[in-house]
Amino acid sequence: MPDIFFCGDTHGNFQHVIDAVQEKRPAAIVFLGDLQARQPLEVELTTILDLTEVWYIHGNHDTDTDADYDHLFGSALAHRNLHGRVVDVAGYKIAGLGGVFRGHIWIPPGPKNFHTHREYTAKAGKENRWRAGLPRKHYSSIFPTDYNYLASQRADILVTHEAPSAHPHGFAAIDELAQRMRVSRSFHGHHHDRIDYSKHRERLGFNAYGVGLCGMSDLDGNVVVAGKHDHEVPWATLHRR
Repeated sequence: MPDIFFCGDTHGNFQHVIDAVQEKRPAAIVFLGDLQARQPLEVELTTILDLTEVWYIHGNHDTDTDADYDHLFGSALAHRNLHGRVVDVAGYKIAGLGGVFRGHIWIPPGPKNFHTHREYTAKAGKENRWRAGLPRKHYSSIFPTDYNYLASQRADILVTHEAPSAHPHGFAAIDELAQRMRVSRSFHGHHHDRIDYSKHRERLGFNAYGVGLCGMSDLDGNVVVAGKHDHEVPWATLHRR
């Protein structure tokens, strides 16, 4: 089967992705959030758009500023966001859950304070809206309605920004989503590290892989480009939600 590369948080750095695609020519690449493109995403990746399919999910930092949001959600590649849907990519059904759990909306296993964008916007008040909709920050919050829709679908691979429970800062809700979708593997970013989850395979029921800061992995979790902190444990410097 064609290969797919999964890209950890880039935070505006794309040269390693461009170099790897030009050298190895994967059928597709999937960004795991926190792209923070400094230009519209199609401009950042213009030299490889004819070489591979580009897909992504957003991360919490992709709504930090208007520019972060616009360069991703407003780019010519906005339709390649996998969040909240299942898409056939290079022969695999890939499901995406972008963003992070936030207490104001929902942190599992806690209560669901708001289920949908519309519900939150209606109660937030006009003074809290951004461009007549959600506060910008919450475009990268996970809402229960998106989670529940995915849980009713089937896929081969699940990509998330949040980690499964095998990570020290992961969530059982990610495990449960992957199990309900009957995926064989999952990939996540967010924590800038790459942990060996192999001992958790039997408990989880699927193969889980974290991809580090500016790292890239293939379909089997093998390193294509090593992450900047792959040999460290940067849990103390995790980003605020």
